[in-house]
Amino acid sequence: MSKRPRAEDFKSADLLPYPARQSDMAIAPQTGLDDYRPAGKLDGKVALITGGDSGIGRAVALAYALEGAQVAIVYNENDADAGDTRSLVESRGGQCLVIRADVREKAACLDAVEQTVRTYGGLNVLVNNAAY
Repeated sequence: MSKRPRAEDFKSADLLPYPARQSDMAIAPQTGLDDYRPAGKLDGKVALITGGDSGIGRAVALAYALEGAQVAIVYNENDADAGDTRSLVESRGGQCLVIRADVREKAACLDAVEQTVRTYGGLNVLVNNAAY
């Protein structure tokens, strides 16, 4: 098991340009969840996760999928990170709808919800993780 970073490890970290790519993060987020043991807590649920392409959003998307949810992720610019998240979720047996949208725009948010409902037949959980 790897050592988890502590708060002091981040004091010298550079502020990354928005939106940051996960590969640019000096201390890489632990988004693989290789030791995670799911319990089916979200079986049959649908989750929409903003900022789901990297970091916390990627970890949440994977954890929710491992728990049985169908997930949709919304991201703004980093196509490669979004593709990596989708691949990670799907490689562990989950489903991942990828939606490129700017959540600062109301119409984009409404469209993301509509795409999720159209694809999965409903929506149970919203994780508003998009950050600036």
